[in-house]
Amino acid sequence: MQATCVAISIVPGNRRVDHIYQADKTSLQRNHLRISYQMALSRYRSLVGLERISWVTWGITIVTVAIWCFTASQAAVGAGAHTLLAIITDIAQNAITVQDKDNNALADVLLTYGAKDNGLILQGQYWRFVMPIFLHVNLLHVGLNMLNFVVLGVFLERLLGHARLLLIYLITGIISIITSCIFTPQDISVGASGAIFGLVGAYCMFVLLHRHAFRNGGVPALLWLVFIIGLNLGIGLFIPNVDNYAHIGGLLAGFLLGWWFTPLYKPALSPSSAEDTAFVDMHSLARRWPLALVTVVGTFVLAACVVHYMGR
Repeated sequence: MQATCVAISIVPGNRRVDHIYQADKTSLQRNHLRISYQMALSRYRSLVGLERISWVTWGITIVTVAIWCFTASQAAVGAGAHTLLAIITDIAQNAITVQDKDNNALADVLLTYGAKDNGLILQGQYWRFVMPIFLHVNLLHVGLNMLNFVVLGVFLERLLGHARLLLIYLITGIISIITSCIFTPQDISVGASGAIFGLVGAYCMFVLLHRHAFRNGGVPALLWLVFIIGLNLGIGLFIPNVDNYAHIGGLLAGFLLGWWFTPLYKPALSPSSAEDTAFVDMHSLARRWPLALVTVVGTFVLAACVVHYMGR
C-alpha cells in the first residue's frame, strides 16, 4: 500500500514537471522567433555603402520604366505619330485607357518585344516566359505596378537581401506567366503584377513563420494581409483585361519561396563557449543554395512541361 501511495504521489509531480518543461520550451521558442524577427528587420543596418541601398529594386524599376517608355513611343509611331510632340500626345491619350485606334499598334509592339503569346512560345520563343514581367500597357499600368513594387521591394530587399529578392521576383514572375499560359492560353499578357503578388506571398510566409513575434499570435497581421490580397484579386474580377490567373500563380509561388528562403534565425552554439548563443539565418542562400538551384532548374522544367502540354 505504501509503495502504491508513493507511485500515485509521484506521477502528478512528473506531470507538473513535464508541463512546466513544455511551457518553458514553448516560451523559449517564441522568444527565439521574436529575436529572429528583430534580427531580420534590422539586418540591413549593419551594412555599409552600396550594400545598404536597395539597388535591385531600383534597378528593376528603372529598367521596367525605360522599357515602357521605349515600347510606348514605338506604339505611338506605329499609330501614326512621327514628331516628338505627337508621340508624347499619343502616350498621354493612352495613359489611362488605350484608345481603340491605337490598340492594334500597341498589341503589335508588345508582341514584338516579348508579350506572352502561347503560339509564339510554341514556336520556340521561350524568352517570353521572362520578358512579359518587364512590359506594360500604358502609364497607369506601369505606374501602379512600379509604385507597389518600390514600396514593397525596398522593404523586402532590406529584409531578404539583394540576391533573395531578385530570385523570388524573377521565379514568381516566370511562374505567373506559366500559370497564364495554362489557364488563359488565348490571351496576350504583360505586366509585373504576378511577380509583385509573389513578393506579397513571400512576405505573408515570413509573417506566418514569425507569427508569435506579433501581438495575438500574428492573427491580426495575417488577416490584414489576407484582406489586401483578397481586395487586389477582387479588383481583378471587375476590371477588364486583368489576368488573375497570373496573380494567383505568382502568389502561390511566393508562398512556397517565402517558406524556403525568407529569413529565419535560429540559435547555434558558439564554438568558443557553449554558454554563448549566436543566431544564424538558416534560410540564407549561403546555406540553401542547393535548394535555390533546384528551384531555378525546377522552374525551367515546369516551363518545358507546360510547352509540351500546350503542343499536344
